[in-house]
Order: sequence, then C-alpha cells, then structure tokens
Amino acid sequence: MTAQVMSDVAGPGAAAALATEAILRDTLHGSARGVVVDSPPGAGKSTLVVRAALELAAAGRPLMVVAQTNAQVDDLVLRLAEKNPDLPVGRLHSSDSDPYDKALDDLPNVRTSAKAADLAGLDVVLSTAAKWAHVKGVEPWRHAIVDEAYQMRSDALLAVAGLFERALFVGDPGQLDPFAIVGSEQWAGLSYDPSASAVTTLLAHNPDLPQHRLPVSWRLPASAAPLVSEAFYPYTPFRSGTGPDDRRLAFAVPSDGSAPDRVIDEAAETGWGLLRLPAAHTPRTDPEAVGAVAAVVRRLLDREGAAISERSPDPAPLTADRIAVGTAHRDQAAAVRAALARLGVTEVTVDTANRLQGREYDVTVVLHPLSGRPDATAFHLETGRLCVLTSRHRHACIVVCRDGVTELLDDYPSTEPVQLGTVVKFPDGWEANHAVLAHLAGHRVDWTP
Repeated sequence: MTAQVMSDVAGPGAAAALATEAILRDTLHGSARGVVVDSPPGAGKSTLVVRAALELAAAGRPLMVVAQTNAQVDDLVLRLAEKNPDLPVGRLHSSDSDPYDKALDDLPNVRTSAKAADLAGLDVVLSTAAKWAHVKGVEPWRHAIVDEAYQMRSDALLAVAGLFERALFVGDPGQLDPFAIVGSEQWAGLSYDPSASAVTTLLAHNPDLPQHRLPVSWRLPASAAPLVSEAFYPYTPFRSGTGPDDRRLAFAVPSDGSAPDRVIDEAAETGWGLLRLPAAHTPRTDPEAVGAVAAVVRRLLDREGAAISERSPDPAPLTADRIAVGTAHRDQAAAVRAALARLGVTEVTVDTANRLQGREYDVTVVLHPLSGRPDATAFHLETGRLCVLTSRHRHACIVVCRDGVTELLDDYPSTEPVQLGTVVKFPDGWEANHAVLAHLAGHRVDWTP
C-alpha cells in the first residue's frame, strides 16, 4: 500500500504524519532535483517548511529558504528560533529603512544583513524571492525550500534557480495566481510563460518530479472542508482535522430576531450563513451591502461570542482580532472600514482576498465578489479569489450577497479565449461559484435593509 493510499484511509493525525514523512524522505534522501507539495488551506505549510529546514540543518546540509513577502520570511525566522533557539539562522534583507521585524534583533541565534556574504556558513538563510534575485557570486546551496510556491511567478524562480542544487516547493494550488502588471496572453499555454506560477512551469519542464499533498486542513472545520475541497481542490482532495462536534460557537447575548442575528445563529450552528439582499445592479461599494457586512460584525461583537475548540478546554472570547472581513476590491474594504468605524468597531481586520491569503480567523464575513454586478468578469470569477475568501475561518463564514448571482452566472457568456496547453488544476470560476452558492442556499437569511 502506497503512502498516499495509507494517508487516505488513516485518521487525520496519522494521515498528516504519513504524508509528512513521505515528503521528508524524498527531500532528504531522494535523488530528484525538486519535490512539490500541494497544500490546502490551514494544512500546516509553515510547520512543514520549518520541520524540513530543521531536519536538513541537522543532517549537515545548509540551505536557503525563499518566501514571497517579508512578513512570511520573518514569521519563518521566528518559528525556527522557537523550535531550535541554538540554530544559527541568517535573515537576508533589503537596504530599506525598516526591512524586517525588529523582534528578530532580540534573538541571539539570528544574524541579519543586507549582504549574503555576511551570512555565509550559517545553517539556514532566509529571504524574499526579490532579494535572492540580486544575490550573485556565491557558492550554491545544496538545498532550498520555496514557501508559497504557487504565489511565485516562474520568472522569479528563474532568477534564483542558480543559487541552489535541489529544492522543496510548498504551496497552495487554490490560492490566487501570481500577480503580473503586464499582459501575458502571448505566453499563455507555453511552457516558459513568465506569468505562470513557479510550480506550473517547474512541472511543465519536469513532469516526473515527486509530487505530494498534505491531506488534512487543521484550520477548516468539519462543516467547511467538504465544500472547499469539492469546489476548489477536486484533484487534490482533503478533509478536516476535526470532527463535527469538536468546535462550537456560543453567544452570551441572545438573538434580537433581526436578519443579522439570524444569519449569525445559522452560521454558529452549521458553519455557514448567507445574508441575501434584494437583487440590484449597484456601484462596487454598494452602500447597503457594505452596511449589512458592518451590521453583522457589530452584532458578532455585541453578542459576546465564545469559541469552543480542540485548542483549549476553556472557551475563547470572540474578540475583534478573531474576526475578519474579506472583499474583492480595496475600495470595498475601505468602505467597510468606514462603516465599521461609524459603529465603533476599529480592530476587526478588513482586507482584500489577496492580502488575507495565509491568514486565519475564528469567523469571517465575506462580501461576495459578484454581489450587485451587472457582469461577471474574469477578475471576479477567478477561482482563487473565492477560495481564499471562503477558507480563512476556523468556525464560521458568513457571506453577504445580493440575489441574482446564480442567474448572472447562467446568463454570462464566457468570452475568455481558450488557451491550448494550459493546465487546469481545479474547476473554473463559473463552476466553483455555482458549487458554493448551491451550498449557501441552504443557509440563507433574506434581508431588505
């Protein structure tokens, strides 16, 4: 029986352990130049990266770690220092005035520098892909780990590929595609498309590389994992690490009978809620939808919620920092922040899907990307955007949306050209939106503000 089949039939903890051991075995003892790991939301990508780095260092194999943002790099440095305070770690940074988290200055095992030569000989050196691209004239590392590899463009991988001999690529195939500021249609479908993700291009040129997947999400509850897996990860399915009775939301203040309270209660009981407003074509910063989002958040706080989970025997208060609002556009996020401020709420995270990637909250409130729109553009149908918005929560997700999106999807003729040679990793946005809306229909509360 293969490790993958054993992983599928074992319990969540055992399945995750089997998958991790297989990944580490290929990374430490395999002969392939690369190992690819697909990970669903909340499956422990960072935990895997840290463990692989520690085991490579313990085996006497110095390595470089490539992440996509400074925040990701700093988080990995802190995690490494927590796991092994004696491990010599280098943080390669830019020459900006505030290039890294100053908390790293308090770690005696961490050396920071803007020059790679200053960090030579350290067990682990970490930096962003952008900074690594400027490193020249150094002896290549035997190993590299590329974190969030699906957020890395292939041209960024090409810029750093000469710095290492072998690499472990870890990422979430359901996340948003790498951002490009120029049109890339002329390269679509080609194996050297610079706007494609690093993993897509890597596998196009090296189809025989070992590929693994982490089979368990420790973030998504049992109520969410089946939908997110089916809608966004049909070729790399996963399950929740918890059972249906392991998590619960409770409120000290009872419902006042309003639509926001009723959708909160629905989400607390089932994990999902849809607050549906009347159909209408609206500006992008739809005042009624924005107001509905703010009203739901205000009531979540007013009702003094508590989250019960496997993390602690005691209920954890549902405070503002454990709630997030997700939108498609920055102006929508700004409008929600302003609406929340008018209601006296200032500490709830409100951001776009792009900036919420990799983050985790107890409850999320989502303004649906297609709510109130007269058309369905490729931007709003992008599968990764809806995937990110509906997969940040540990307990419940509440979606605010105007009626009519299902009809919009049915009426909207796709005008995007079919690109030959492109690899489909998951369903297109049309299919994913229908799957999510069909599920949410069973958790609907209608409201006319």
